[in-house]
Amino acid sequence: MDGHTYPITGATVCTQHSETICSQRYRAVRAATLSLAAPLSAEDMVVQSMPDASPAKWHLGHTTWFFETFFLKATPGYIPFDPQYGYLFNSYYEAIGSRQPRAQRGLLTRPPLADVLTYRQHVDTHMLRLIEQGLSCDVRDLLELGLAHEEQHQELLLMDIQHLFSLSPLAPAYDPAFKPDAPKPEAPGAPGRYVSRPGGLVEIGAEAEGFAFDNERPRHKTWLEPHAISDRLVRNADWLAFMADGGYSRPELWLSDGWATVQASGWTAPFYWRQAGEDWQIFDLRGLQPLNPDAPVTHVSFYEADAFARWAGGRLPTEAEWEAAARDGVLHQVEDVAWQWTASAYLAYPGFQPGAGAVGEYNGKFMSGQMVLRGGSAFTPQGHSRPTYRNFFAPDKRWVRAGLRLARDAGSATINLDDGFAADVVAGLSARPKSLSPKYFYDAAGSDLFEAICRTPEYYPTRTETRLLSDIAGELVADWPNDTVLVEFGSGASDKTRLLLDASARIATYVPIDISPDALNAAAARLKTAYPALSVLPVVGDFTQNVHLPDALRDQPRIGFFPGSTIGNFTPDESRRLLRTFRTVLGADARLIVGADMVKDEATLHAAYDDTGGVTAAFNKNLLTRINRELGGNFDLDAFDHLAVWNAAQSRIEMHLVSRHDQIVTAAGHRFAFKASERLHTENSHKFTPESFAALCEGAGWQVAKSWISPDPAFGIFVLA
Repeated sequence: MDGHTYPITGATVCTQHSETICSQRYRAVRAATLSLAAPLSAEDMVVQSMPDASPAKWHLGHTTWFFETFFLKATPGYIPFDPQYGYLFNSYYEAIGSRQPRAQRGLLTRPPLADVLTYRQHVDTHMLRLIEQGLSCDVRDLLELGLAHEEQHQELLLMDIQHLFSLSPLAPAYDPAFKPDAPKPEAPGAPGRYVSRPGGLVEIGAEAEGFAFDNERPRHKTWLEPHAISDRLVRNADWLAFMADGGYSRPELWLSDGWATVQASGWTAPFYWRQAGEDWQIFDLRGLQPLNPDAPVTHVSFYEADAFARWAGGRLPTEAEWEAAARDGVLHQVEDVAWQWTASAYLAYPGFQPGAGAVGEYNGKFMSGQMVLRGGSAFTPQGHSRPTYRNFFAPDKRWVRAGLRLARDAGSATINLDDGFAADVVAGLSARPKSLSPKYFYDAAGSDLFEAICRTPEYYPTRTETRLLSDIAGELVADWPNDTVLVEFGSGASDKTRLLLDASARIATYVPIDISPDALNAAAARLKTAYPALSVLPVVGDFTQNVHLPDALRDQPRIGFFPGSTIGNFTPDESRRLLRTFRTVLGADARLIVGADMVKDEATLHAAYDDTGGVTAAFNKNLLTRINRELGGNFDLDAFDHLAVWNAAQSRIEMHLVSRHDQIVTAAGHRFAFKASERLHTENSHKFTPESFAALCEGAGWQVAKSWISPDPAFGIFVLA
C-alpha cells in the first residue's frame, strides 16, 4: 500500500470456529498497535495537540480498556487491573459511566507509560486465555468489533502523531521511510478521467453475513441518476491551480458555513502545506518535504473539497455513487491513499438498528452534523476497509487524511464518456489548467489544415525535413534488407514516405498508422495507385498505444518511421514512454527513424506557429469545431484567440486557445467555465539539441546510430537502434 507498512491484520476472524485463528488475529492486531507506537518517546506519548486528538498513551490505554470492559469484566473471577482506568480510558460510552473530558486527556501524566504497557500485557493475557477457552458466536462477533475498533485507533494514532509533530518547530520525522503518495508507475501523475455511470436501481450496504459495522447495514436499494465519476483523486497540482485562481477568497464557491469557517480560521491552503518562498512544502510522517504536484491532495476538509468541486465544474459523489463505482472496479486510488469526502450526510440507512447495550453507542449516536467519507487511506491498516465502509467526520475537520474525487451529473444520454475522445475532453476541460491532447487535431478537416500549414512560408519544419530526407534518402536506406516492413506512426498524408519508397526497392510492405480514418484511407489509396507492387496495410489507431501489427508481418524486418518532429508534441516522460511503446510494436531488432526539430531563435519559432495567414489559428480552433460536431459542444470560435508562445524553460513552443471573456460552454453533456484570458493548452512542440535528443532516446532504451542535421533553420533526422 502507499504509505506506512503495516502488519496485515485485516483478515476475517473466527469464521472457522478456530480459537487458534482468533488468538493469532488478536495477537497480530495488538502487536501492530505497539509497533506503530514504537518510534515515539515517552514524552511524545503524553501530549495532546488539540481537543480532537488524543495522546498516544491514551490510545494504548483506551483500546485495552475496550477489551477489559466488554469482555473481561463479565468473566467470573476477573479482577480489573485498576478500577480507576475505567474513568481514565472510557471514550464516550454513557452507559458505562463518567470519564475524563476528551479535551483534557493530555493532562493524564499518570499513570506512567510503563503502567499502561503493563495494563496491556495484563489484559492480553486474560483475553487470550478467554479466547482459547472457546467463544460463543455472539462473543466472536464482539471480538471482531473490538479488533476493528483497535484498527481504527491505529489510524487515529498516526493522524494524531502527524498533527502533534507538525506543531513542533523541529518538524520531526515520525518515520523517515514513510512512503509518499507517489503515483502508480502505470499512470504517473495521471489526472482523473470521468467514467460514465448508467444510474438505475442499485443495492448498497453490507450483506447480512460477515463482519461490518452496524452503520453499514441494512443492505438496501437506492436510485441513482446517470452520472460520471472520476477514476482518480484530485492532485496537488490541481489544488495549486484552485489556489492560484483565488479559490480560498471567492465566497461564491463555498457553502455558507464553509465560507464562515474559512474567514474565521484564515485557511489559504491544505492543512499541512507550508510555503517556502515561491515553493510549497508538506508536512507528513517523514517530516517537512517538497510538495509533489502529482500526488493526490490530502488533509482537506469537506468544505474545501466541496468548494474545489464547484470551482472545477463538478461536484462530490454521493456515497451510493461511490460504492456502486467501487464495487464495479472502475475506481483507482480507492483505499490506500486518502479517505474521500462524499456529498452525503452521515445518516442511518432505512431500517437501521444499533447494536444492543453499550456497544450500540458505537456509531448511531453520531448521526448528526457529520459527512460520510469512503475508501481508506495510507494510514488505514491493510484489510480494514471495504466498499461498504462508512467513515464520518464533521465537515470542518482537516487532520483527517482525506482527499476527494469528482463527479458530474450526466447532461446528455447520447454522449458516451467511455469513448476516448469524450472522456479526454471532459477530463481536460475539468483540469486546471485546462488542456487537450494534440492527437485530436487530426480529423479530416484538421489533417487538411495541417497540410496547409506545411505549405505556409513561415512553417519551415516540413520543407527543411523534406529537403534533408531527399538529400540523405539513399544513405538512409542503403543497408535495409529485402522484404522490409516500413511502419509509420502518425502517417497523415504519407508524403515524406514517398522519399523512402523511391529510394529503396527493398520495402515490401508499408503500414501507416493514424488516428484519422479519413486521412489514412485517402493516403493509402494514393500510395496503392503510385506503387502497385507495394503492399499497403493501413491501421486506424492511436499510435501512442501498443498497436497490433498484422500477424503476417511477424517474421519480416521492420523499420519504424516517425517524421515531422511529432516527438516534440509530448513531454519528456511521455516521449520516453512512447519510444518504449514503439520498441514493443516494432520488435527488439528493429530500427526507428525519427525527425526532430532543433532549438533556434524565438522569432523563427513564433512565426512558424502563428502564421500571418491565420492557417495555424484555424487549425487550432478546428479542435473546438470537432468538439461541437462530435460531442454536442457549443463553443463560439470567435470567443477564443489563438496564441503561440515560446517557453524557454521547457524548450518548447506552446499553442493555446485564449478565452476573450467570461463564458460557459457545453461539451460531452457537461458545462465548463472559462474566465476571461483563461487558456486552453492544446499543443507543445519541444525543440532539441543533438545532445538532448540522444539523452531522451537513451532514457527509453534506444541509441542514436546515425544522425543528420540540416543547415538553418536546423532540423535533425536520427536513426535509432
